[in-house]
Amino acid sequence: MHRCVLQNLTRRSISPRVTTTRRVLHLNNQDIQSKYADKLRLRAEEQGVSVSKLKENAKKLQEEEKKRFREANEEANRARKTVEVEPSSASRPEVAATPRKDSSPVKPLGSILNLPRILSVNASQVSALWTAYHASRSEGTGRGYLCASIPLEAYERMAAVATKYPTFVLPVPRPDPEALQGNANTTETPYEFQFMQWAFHESPPIPSAAEPDPFVPSTNTYQAADGSSNPPTSSILFTPLQEFKMRNSFATPYLVLTHYTDLARTHGIVLLRGEITPGSGNDGRYLLSQEDAQILSMGVQKFYLWSDNKGESILRTFHEKPSEFDWQEMLKYSTQL
Repeated sequence: MHRCVLQNLTRRSISPRVTTTRRVLHLNNQDIQSKYADKLRLRAEEQGVSVSKLKENAKKLQEEEKKRFREANEEANRARKTVEVEPSSASRPEVAATPRKDSSPVKPLGSILNLPRILSVNASQVSALWTAYHASRSEGTGRGYLCASIPLEAYERMAAVATKYPTFVLPVPRPDPEALQGNANTTETPYEFQFMQWAFHESPPIPSAAEPDPFVPSTNTYQAADGSSNPPTSSILFTPLQEFKMRNSFATPYLVLTHYTDLARTHGIVLLRGEITPGSGNDGRYLLSQEDAQILSMGVQKFYLWSDNKGESILRTFHEKPSEFDWQEMLKYSTQL
């Protein structure tokens, strides 16, 4: 499986370096001024603004993020009332697992959401419930999980590409500790490669509606284009390339992304759930950071949604012309903002 490509990448995965710029998020004034003053000045010069204006813009982004989170919580609360979540589960739309009839290894969505009642709420409310549920995990921190609601059309595009090209490699940054502390004078960042592999499972049945409540009007007005069945559920496993080469199918996945298609024909959405593998100890650590998992999830969209010809070309070359695959080109494209 692309042995020459994987071998070359593995040899470079310990310390490949390219010049890259990183987005400035969550600015802390005192820490930034003492440790990252030079980086701030460089970023300000790149954007043609002053350092103070850069900080002001970052603060606005934080406020907007808080506002979106508050609005999502309010929407989730309204949706919870509609689907009548049991009092004992008030903080999450979870129900007891129901026996499944297929052989899929994926945890059924019906063990997380009350699907018959979910049918009465619209896609926006479902997304809010999905976000609120995962935000309540890990004692309310949401650590170890990712979630998103994907339009059906976008998922079908990704799935079509993944059927043809089910494997790829994606980079995650591994900054030098000295650079993080401001002791290293470098603008280069080392990266580690993660091997990703798609798998497709059986199509889930279209949920059946619960007995309608005349006092709770339905807000779901989505109409499917046809009466076809749901698309197959899919999952993506991410494993460090070095570990995958040594252990192959026995390698431990660090991140698993699952695409639930149960609501594809009823709401026009696919629910994404990401689960980061916990570490071996009981210290609450995970094999990947939350930020790394987010980077990998965004990387999937970059190379499988084909928003431009560059991502398509790189993925095709990896599979069809492995001897011409340029890992530096892939790395540069992956780290573009």
